[in-house]
Amino acid sequence: MRSGALLFPCLLLTLSALPSAAQPVSTPVLTPTVTARYPHERTSFTQGLQYLGSGTLLESTGVVGQSGVRRVDLKTGKVLSKVATPIAGAFGEGVAALNGVAYHLTWEDGVAVTFDAVTLKETGRYRYSGEGWGLTTDGKALIMSNGSPTLVWRDPKTFRVKRSVQVTDAGQPVKNLNELEYVQGSVYANVWLTDRVARIDPQTGKVTAWIDVSALTREVSAAAAKAGHTLTFDDVPNGIAFVPERGTLLLTGKRWPTLFEVKLPGVKPEDPATTGRARTGR
Repeated sequence: MRSGALLFPCLLLTLSALPSAAQPVSTPVLTPTVTARYPHERTSFTQGLQYLGSGTLLESTGVVGQSGVRRVDLKTGKVLSKVATPIAGAFGEGVAALNGVAYHLTWEDGVAVTFDAVTLKETGRYRYSGEGWGLTTDGKALIMSNGSPTLVWRDPKTFRVKRSVQVTDAGQPVKNLNELEYVQGSVYANVWLTDRVARIDPQTGKVTAWIDVSALTREVSAAAAKAGHTLTFDDVPNGIAFVPERGTLLLTGKRWPTLFEVKLPGVKPEDPATTGRARTGR
């Protein structure tokens, strides 16, 4: 999400995104186990992340004048190719690749730009109502967040809404859903300005688990401070990608110097030859 918001409203948003303290919390909280660490470009205000296979990432960035889509080498963090968000004054948001097409959202412009997922050449544009935040795909439809508790499924050929679901935890709506990733029948969502990732049942919208990434936040915050680049309140966890052949997730954040590969309970390795081609366009 965005940059330059007022601090006190942000704190209120953070509190409202989590289950009420007055209610018993029964939703499981999972802690990721770090299996690898990779360099991540410190200036990258990460808005979207997807693993394309063969050690390559698709990443989108935000901030007016710095927004765009890039292909990145996972191990080195090197940007292999990139393109700016082709709308003057736009604040870039999420990105997802499906059938060889990369779809890139804008925050307040109501435009999704499409690119060839390999060459990053622009191929088209779609209009939508409201804000654009995160984007992922289940291999058939695009799944989009807009900062509200609602996730929307869209037709990749027309960008029209196919269905929607409200995300809740303990009966309460979960606001500020941001970057998304579809993994083995669940939608994982960063919740803006928190150190938690929601694992969501896409049929009911219920949060089935919370992933606590606070240890990752503390690690990168300490590393950034040591390097003389103290993170701000905007530099929050954002960026989830699934590596099917290892059954792992890649997690990072806005202007984080590190991208983490982690294991989570219940996420298993897959054969990317049969599960990944439709999503990545390889």
